[in-house]
Amino acid sequence: MNVLIVHESMFGNTRQIASAIADGMRDATTQGGDVQVVHVDDAPTTIGDDVDLLLVGGPTHGFSMTRPQTRQDATSKGATAAREGVREWIAEVTPRHGLPVVTFDTRVHVKMLPGSAASAAAKALRHRGFDRAERGETFWVKDVQGPVVEGELERAREWGVALAARVSHGVS
Repeated sequence: MNVLIVHESMFGNTRQIASAIADGMRDATTQGGDVQVVHVDDAPTTIGDDVDLLLVGGPTHGFSMTRPQTRQDATSKGATAAREGVREWIAEVTPRHGLPVVTFDTRVHVKMLPGSAASAAAKALRHRGFDRAERGETFWVKDVQGPVVEGELERAREWGVALAARVSHGVS
């Protein structure tokens, strides 16, 4: 099983979640393979035929995926912004029919806060031609800058274990 995890992270929270998901997938994989975690700035725009599962994650800004203005706002608060975000990467990536894609996001833990980068990314990926894109999980952070809410890294690792099981059983 080969997995590519593409993430956008400005304060490091989404990167931590992506790494925890990867750790869970590696722990659960008995068949070998490779789980790569790649920042969106370094992500390929053509997904290799050897990739069995693509995960795409980013922070929720302005009720959706980041935009240039929301990334600029985050940098004014101390973030390190990507050159381009997940939104722009999706617009550039070559679709691969039949590839399972699951999205995830990080979001401030506030009751009834609308919007989700994971939901918007799944929709954009399907529109782009990734016919098997689905919305995955939201992972919570305490504030815009973080940190990740206690227990969320373990939940992300467990989600990675569950995803690995789905892929290895052909249920992705």
